Amino acid sequence: CHVMEPNQNNWLRSNWIFREAAQKVYVELRFTLRDCNSIPWVSGTCKETFNLFYYEADSDSATATSPFWMENPYVKVDTIAPDESFSKLDLGKVNTKVRSFGPLSKSGFYLAFQDLGACMSLISARVFFKKCSTTIANFAVFPETATGAEATSLVIAPGNCVPNAVEVSVPLKLYCNGDGEWMVPVGSCTCASG
Repeated sequence: CHVMEPNQNNWLRSNWIFREAAQKVYVELRFTLRDCNSIPWVSGTCKETFNLFYYEADSDSATATSPFWMENPYVKVDTIAPDESFSKLDLGKVNTKVRSFGPLSKSGFYLAFQDLGACMSLISARVFFKKCSTTIANFAVFPETATGAEATSLVIAPGNCVPNAVEVSVPLKLYCNGDGEWMVPVGSCTCASG
């Protein structure tokens, strides 16, 4: 809460996060932020936002000085503003914001948070991705499949007939949409003789 001192540029970086099969990642942030007008004698240096960045890397290679603490090499996701700020008289009102980014191409990534002079508390950052769970449709099994990088992406999952079933038409496939829901089955299996 260094709101009285000008030219603040404070960074917090997460540990390296393995991305698994994710192409698009979601970050749910929970935080409190104080209203600048409620701080006596504060000058124009007080801010009521902070920035969310990410940095892709194939391994846990970051150090105290690398990558440089600045946009580019970090990729800015968004400037985060609260829905509710608090004053000295209030208890901290917790804000929840969800942001996403992608497509990702390297093995993992770091999250970074930049404070340019806010009086805030970052309570949690929950990182997740969406996927379609293993399912059975038309006597075929389709594996767990991560969603694509865009909300409109359809990821094709090939299927295999369940035991004692045979393909009626080929190829067996199901599409996983950007919300983690299965849609548009193609092909099917039917019970084998006997």
